[in-house]
Amino acid sequence: MADILLAERVDTPAPASRRNALVPVLSTLPWVLVIAALLVVWSRGSVPAPEIARFAAYWVLALVLPGTLVHRALRGSRGNLPEDLGHGAATGLLLEIIAWALAAATGQQSLLRWWPLPVLVAFAAVPGLRRHWRVGERRPLPLAWHWGMGTALLVVLAWGYTQWRMVPLPPVYGGYYQDVLYHLGLVQELTRAMPFELPHVAGEALRYHYLSDAHIASGSMITGVSPAVVLLRLWLVPVIGTAVLLAAGLARDLSGAVWAGPVAALAAFTGATVTLGSPVGVSGEMPLSYASPSQTYALVPLLLLAGLIVDVARGRVLGAAWPLVPVLGLVCAGAKSSALPPLIAGLGLTAVVFWWRKRQVPRPAVVALACLVAAMALGFRLFAGGGAGTLRVQALALLHFIAPYAETLGTGDGIWPSAPLPPGINDGGVLGWLLAFAVVAWWVLGQAPRWVGMSLLVDSGHRADPAVWLLAGTVLAGAGATWVFQHPSISQIYFWMGVIPVGVVLTTWSLAEARAPWPVLVVPAVAGALAGLATAGTVVGFAVPRIGRPGTPTTSTVEGWLRVLGLSAARYVLFVAVAAALAVAVAALWRRRVPSSVPVPVPAASVGGLAGRRRVATIALAGVTAAMLGASAAVVVGGTVRSVLTEPVATTGPQPYALTVDEMRAALWLDDNAADDDVVATNVHCRPVRTTPHCDARAFWVTGLGGHRTVVESWGYTDAVVAAHGVENLGYARQSFPDQALLALNDGVFSTPTRADLDRLRTEHGVRWLFADSRAGAVSAELAGLAQVRLVAGPVTVYELNRP
Repeated sequence: MADILLAERVDTPAPASRRNALVPVLSTLPWVLVIAALLVVWSRGSVPAPEIARFAAYWVLALVLPGTLVHRALRGSRGNLPEDLGHGAATGLLLEIIAWALAAATGQQSLLRWWPLPVLVAFAAVPGLRRHWRVGERRPLPLAWHWGMGTALLVVLAWGYTQWRMVPLPPVYGGYYQDVLYHLGLVQELTRAMPFELPHVAGEALRYHYLSDAHIASGSMITGVSPAVVLLRLWLVPVIGTAVLLAAGLARDLSGAVWAGPVAALAAFTGATVTLGSPVGVSGEMPLSYASPSQTYALVPLLLLAGLIVDVARGRVLGAAWPLVPVLGLVCAGAKSSALPPLIAGLGLTAVVFWWRKRQVPRPAVVALACLVAAMALGFRLFAGGGAGTLRVQALALLHFIAPYAETLGTGDGIWPSAPLPPGINDGGVLGWLLAFAVVAWWVLGQAPRWVGMSLLVDSGHRADPAVWLLAGTVLAGAGATWVFQHPSISQIYFWMGVIPVGVVLTTWSLAEARAPWPVLVVPAVAGALAGLATAGTVVGFAVPRIGRPGTPTTSTVEGWLRVLGLSAARYVLFVAVAAALAVAVAALWRRRVPSSVPVPVPAASVGGLAGRRRVATIALAGVTAAMLGASAAVVVGGTVRSVLTEPVATTGPQPYALTVDEMRAALWLDDNAADDDVVATNVHCRPVRTTPHCDARAFWVTGLGGHRTVVESWGYTDAVVAAHGVENLGYARQSFPDQALLALNDGVFSTPTRADLDRLRTEHGVRWLFADSRAGAVSAELAGLAQVRLVAGPVTVYELNRP
């Protein structure tokens, strides 16, 4: 049956030309290249071949296959195999979360690997479902689409490889970004049964948008591959690839242009902000993040949901697919708390606009809106923790993290200013407001490839399309939330990162609606790509001088930054003017070349009146849009290719946050030898390892690599501590642990152990193991007489407490 699913039905006329016979082969080749490249980079990432084989089989048999069958049954076939499989993979990820939740709720995780079996049996046994094993009514896509999508996926694959190539698998000497270790601990926790606890502080309920970790945990449990390997190597690229196919399908559906799919796929996921060599960065460059699995994973349910909501907004009947709306809404809320609100805002705007225009309540849109609001509310109750609760209103708070403000007016704001605006703006007077305006304006310019598609609203015909309002409202809501809210770790930027693919789909749609000849788009796009590469200095010997920053972080001034922003804006205006001129000139040249019987756009000089001027404006805007997309994609693509072709440079010099090989090996030994529900006590709390007052309490490696709950390891992300951000002018990561009595009991068994304290840890907290690291603090020699020494590895000694 699987072979039937993976083969498109081809009705070949007889006799068939040689060219027609080659089309299926040439269409399949890019997908084969992508799969082969994925297997190669996994292998180069030190993943053993048997583990690669098991994980590949898991994706095909436990995600793509059942998901494709269910998606075809609910939404119908898209008429071609690649898009069917992409939407099927997204649906399979949704079904997997449901199966995981049932297994975790019942304690039957051992049965999780068999969840696809009932689906496959049903579709094989029920006559009415058997047709879904094949592509439905064929609507094949041209050869160029297949190669364009293959190219986009290869770039995504290369980007993923560059992210993990400098992150070795344990055990090694080195350090991991603290959020990666935090997620690894959550992955380990989500292999257990409900109710879940925060593994870093056992007994505290886990409240976090952890469904990305649930997917990684499911992949580990089903394949038997260790959570560390799945997290650090295997999960990322297949999930991004699924999101790429969803975005491409949405762009093609909206625009009606086949080429829009590959363009949107490339620009949405491997496009960056367009800064043209400015030293002023633009926060929220890409929607992808290796260090934030939740952000990357959330793109899949969000884009699948967006496709459904587009149909709802346009009044199309969902039928059996209606249950997907609330379920996907809840999964979005559980994957990333910032994912759903912009889409809800966009749908709300659409409903209001069309109620106003037609004086009629758009019932399907209102029902979908109610479903999503309920899903968001339930998701907040089930998943949102202290980090979400720390989000508060402060307009323009993003300025705290942007150099022109942070290095000048923001130096006196304090760590967590409570005010309607960043205090430095008012303190700076007119210059303060001018700088704030200039920085926000530069951010808007840099993000132009993501919002320029809102130009569709200028046209009265497109204003009548609810999908335009939906996507535009979603993008505006993401940008608005980013600039209205404040978070101690700049997490408000995730509101924007989540809508970047939506914005690029809208931009690509607007480009297709220009109905411009291909040279009018390709020439500015190539010019934009060259400008992006030149200003980024990606290609050796091909560079435009970057704009210098005004002094050092401690000597820069408001006036200096205003000059830099002015120069940056001038360069951007020149970029736009050249792109527009190129598009108009190419259109004029194309008209002279093409026979007069073929309709082509013409410049204003050739067509009089308002219609001619509008057409020229359309052509100019299309050229600018194409140039922006070209520059956006070229920066990331060029940097990725250069990184892939360059041998990584080993880190030299002191690494203050590095762990030793022995420390990692000891933690991995604990994971292998302790029972699943055993609890560990450790004296490791901080980064670097040594425990000091108000240290950075985000170690997370004992739970992450050790795979077990701890009485107290690191508390830097607990609800109470994150909510205390700013107390005594300290960040949340350096706040004291709220339960000092528990911390004293935990640490006392290592420095001054007593039989009574060990018994108390065992009976009250379920402790079975002690993980003592002499680099974290003193470890008493008397401990060896009170507990059994099971492992000594460098500075680490692992003890086992005897059962009473």
